[in-house]
Amino acid sequence: SSMHETERLAERLLENRISTIVFSKSRVQLEVMVHRLQELAARKLGNPRLVRGYRGGYLPTERRGIEQGLRKGDILGVVSTNALELGIDIGSLQACVICGYPGTIASTWQESGRAGRRKDASLTILVASSSPMSQFIITHPEYFFQRSPEYGLIHPENLYILLDHLKCAAYELPFKDGETFGSVEVKELLDFLEESRVLHHVGTTYHWSAEDFPAVGISLRSASNENFTIVDITKPEPRLLGIMDRFAAPMLLHEQAIYMHEGRQFQVEKLDFDDRKAYVREVDVDYYTDANLDVNLRVLDVFEENGDKTKVSWGEVLITSLVSIFKKMKMDTGENVGFGPVNLPEMDMHTTAYWAAADDSALAGLGQEEIQTGMMGVANLLGIVAPAYLMCDVKDIAVVYQVKSPFTDKPTVFIYDAYPGGIGFSEKLYHLHGDLLREARTLLDGCHCLNGCPSCVGPDSDKDLARRVLSALE
Repeated sequence: SSMHETERLAERLLENRISTIVFSKSRVQLEVMVHRLQELAARKLGNPRLVRGYRGGYLPTERRGIEQGLRKGDILGVVSTNALELGIDIGSLQACVICGYPGTIASTWQESGRAGRRKDASLTILVASSSPMSQFIITHPEYFFQRSPEYGLIHPENLYILLDHLKCAAYELPFKDGETFGSVEVKELLDFLEESRVLHHVGTTYHWSAEDFPAVGISLRSASNENFTIVDITKPEPRLLGIMDRFAAPMLLHEQAIYMHEGRQFQVEKLDFDDRKAYVREVDVDYYTDANLDVNLRVLDVFEENGDKTKVSWGEVLITSLVSIFKKMKMDTGENVGFGPVNLPEMDMHTTAYWAAADDSALAGLGQEEIQTGMMGVANLLGIVAPAYLMCDVKDIAVVYQVKSPFTDKPTVFIYDAYPGGIGFSEKLYHLHGDLLREARTLLDGCHCLNGCPSCVGPDSDKDLARRVLSALE
């Protein structure tokens, strides 16, 4: 696997005392690699703490300590998610190994730029994963080296973000009746904040009235600031171990999950949804866990739409997600060695989505199973090509399909922003509908497989059926 190859390369660099940063695609992948590389450091370099992990969810004091260790040279290697991609000068790193294409040209250059910041020669190695984007970049290097970085998208009117910005603005300077925030009319929002006792309306002015400093509650990594705290109860005196955002917690902190932190393994004893706390105990096992997420989508409002036979729309949706089962994956081989149920409540998220309802006449003669197989392939294709038009990770958006949507009454494919309130991705894709489908068809026709593979329509779909559904969506 790409993860094992990344570890092998990092091992050779560390054995030769070359200070190295390794970038992984996920928190679980990071912790598995930290665990293995610390075992290597203990065996061959005499000190497992020469290798550290770094990601969102670690406590600030822990992160500052790792940054200081890198600057001083006390730490030889660090494994990170994109948490170390921007903004931090972390010392004289000489090599960078990237596990899987980060998803954008901009991110790849940023990650590469963590090494060689002292004007010395540096090395960056990109290890391609089996994902279609990774394989495309490896076989078409000119695409990476000759193209400009992607466009950055922001959505300042996202309600979650806007409310936090209003709080900070009101803290600095009171709002007067009739004032706007940029081009946004904010009277209703200011009234809401007054009802919440955050602001106080006196005469014609809204004044800050809360005791807290507003920036404390704002996350730079998520539109929502609802975090779960992770409490280590291994010893009689409980201690705070880390934090995790609300939408990742059910996947990684369900009861019996193996939560990994700095290469150490903790089993989740209890997840308290009401108090937003997870209680964990340190264990020594040779597996980690991976949960399955079931998602249901419901349309709430349509902002824009166009088309006749094929209706293309953009609007607000409600995403209901439920974690129902988890798998136990062996640490060294990744094989499935067991599973168990997860009993957690459903979680709701309001966000924005773009969707296209197929022309029924173009699918005439196909049965429901054939339409489902074709739509599965189209969803896979769109999940591959859509991030190429956006400055985003593949996990920043999600693609779902409905063989007969309750809202459109037709076969419909949806792409939604994986953040509360939406951050502009789906709106951009709505305006790029034609380009998106053309790129999907190019990928489909250019794939050399016989009738479907993970690099195009997926292993369980069919190229001809996916082609029929693409035509019905154009």
